[in-house]
Amino acid sequence: MLDFEPFYLTLKLAFTTTCLLFIIGIPIAHWLAFSHSKFKVIVEAFVGLPVVLPPSVLGFYLLLAFSPENSFGRFLELYFNIRLVFTFPGLVIASVIYSLPFMIQPVQSGFRMIPETLIETAYTLGKSRLTTLTKVLIPNIRIALLTGCVLSFAHTIGEFGVVLMVGGNIPKETRVVSVAIYDEVQAMNYHQANVYSAILLVFAFLVLVSIYLVNHRMQKARYL
Repeated sequence: MLDFEPFYLTLKLAFTTTCLLFIIGIPIAHWLAFSHSKFKVIVEAFVGLPVVLPPSVLGFYLLLAFSPENSFGRFLELYFNIRLVFTFPGLVIASVIYSLPFMIQPVQSGFRMIPETLIETAYTLGKSRLTTLTKVLIPNIRIALLTGCVLSFAHTIGEFGVVLMVGGNIPKETRVVSVAIYDEVQAMNYHQANVYSAILLVFAFLVLVSIYLVNHRMQKARYL
């Protein structure tokens, strides 16, 4: 019988990760787009690191950091009673770090495409930086924000190496679809693995088609 719990955990993880990335990604992308700090290159390299770094490497170091046997993990458990390794919150934090560039880079590009005259006009009218960001800049990068959300959501759904390292394979806690597929293949239960894979494939395809349709309509409406 097909277990739908991994699908629920996967969607829950993807949705939570995307929401958190939306919140933290906008200010970081804004700073990267307009800052002239000498540390900007270092921050950009850190943000883009998950794109080139093997997931198993990132997952391994996050596992070490979260483990109660090391200082950071011991500090969290001792003073806050928080354990991140092999837990859903740990999966969320790992997923946020792993999908960070997929939210920030499109939004950063969107900010850079905004004409400087629009920003200068807002400042001339006495608008604060926060008001300019929320009332002027963000409404003009809706397509970039949508792209970042779609990429982050889709990337989180397809995670394997990081979630396996940090979360392990705990039913109803950290066993997402990608890990469930791996388990079925390891058990040579190819039929069950095929069912999981097919459902995930169809779902991901439908989500992308729906979002891209909305994206194209927004682009057409923008130029009308």
